[in-house]
Amino acid sequence: MSARTDRHSEDVAGVEDLGGVEDVGGIDVLVLGGAGVDTIVYVPELPLPYADSYMIDSGIRARAGQTGDFVALGLAALGLRTHHLDFLGDDPEGDLVRALHHEHGIALTAIPQPAGTKRAVNLVGPDGRRLSLYDTSRGRADDRFPEDALRALAAASRHAHVSITQPCVEALPVLREAGVGISTDLHNWDGENPYQAAFAHEADVVFVSATALPDPRATMRRIAERGRAEAVVATAGAEGAYLLADGELTHVPAVPPPGAVVDSNGAGDAFAAAFLFGRLSGEPPRRCAEFGALAGAYACTVPATESAALPRAELLARAGAR
Repeated sequence: MSARTDRHSEDVAGVEDLGGVEDVGGIDVLVLGGAGVDTIVYVPELPLPYADSYMIDSGIRARAGQTGDFVALGLAALGLRTHHLDFLGDDPEGDLVRALHHEHGIALTAIPQPAGTKRAVNLVGPDGRRLSLYDTSRGRADDRFPEDALRALAAASRHAHVSITQPCVEALPVLREAGVGISTDLHNWDGENPYQAAFAHEADVVFVSATALPDPRATMRRIAERGRAEAVVATAGAEGAYLLADGELTHVPAVPPPGAVVDSNGAGDAFAAAFLFGRLSGEPPRRCAEFGALAGAYACTVPATESAALPRAELLARAGAR
């Protein structure tokens, strides 16, 4: 166990050393993958015109928080017992991720990653839109979650939210065998790439951005027809979201943000977390999607350099007011 480990974090050396994973207790949602660090750069416009250099008066900052981190953060803020499993490097970026989880009381099982912690650069425009540059060198093709650790965590969990980061696709059969509910976020899938399709067809709840989909409704129906999905959600930013559940496809209007829109980063993760909160609370799919819209709108008001999520009491108050 590394010197960085605390009561919220376990470094798992391998199958033979589970680092206390067998004693995790009850978990509402196990989050797989998507841990990392983003470097935030506010730019004058997107797309950014070519220039030899730009002066960034707002500063260039690195902060913990990629898709799995943000989903875990949203779930924890809503009162769900959350456990995050992913690879982390023994590096400053890994320290940032560990600190984020410790600060918010989110259990973290960190598998040592010699290639280093995942990282990205986010260019954020004045309107809150972003362009993300992902460093794909922070992983190895043969990376796998230790199966004993994965099985122990899955057995203790009500639900698993699976990021599309490598090697999460390899964990899907183990999760399915454990009988745990599965959700995933395909992000800006084009509807054809077989890598994301493997996640889409194994999940009970599928989130996807409508950004790159020529026909979001048709893609949603294909996901439901070819896979196991009981609910499919396509988020469309200011246009709201589309929900396919019980064979019915409906539109969920966007919610006016409670403040100025400063960054769209993490809005989809916040939507997913709030939707899962509703689902695990026994709410119908439409109500879950309305929770998601509220949380996603709130996330757009949080600067990219910060990590914050809509608390449970505030979500329920806003949902009641609507």
